[in-house]
Amino acid sequence: MNKNINKTDLERIFWILRIAAFLTFLGHGVFALLGNPSWLVYLTTVGFTLKTSQHVIVLIGYLDIIVATSILVKPLKYVVIWAFVWAFATALIRPLSGEPIWAFIERGANWGIPLALYIILKKQE
Repeated sequence: MNKNINKTDLERIFWILRIAAFLTFLGHGVFALLGNPSWLVYLTTVGFTLKTSQHVIVLIGYLDIIVATSILVKPLKYVVIWAFVWAFATALIRPLSGEPIWAFIERGANWGIPLALYIILKKQE
């Protein structure tokens, strides 16, 4: 078995990761714009009032959509690293707000995909 990844395979993997990140952040952005009530709990966990959370969630929604689009169109390493940090933090807030640890574990791909993209981008420098 050939253990080397050729340039064509790497480009395919890169696009799969970009599309996966795009879909993840687009979906989360739309849910945030719809004001997903369960997500308001996460914002109150970190100190926002419920009223402020209702406004912040909309901003988060727009930001997630911008991040999604950026990663699909032209992935910049700082946007991708933001996607990793943000996805990791939003996965981690679940057990911190009282949900089981499995709520964090289940979201490993949400932050793992941007991390993989970042590693590829760093290698291309």
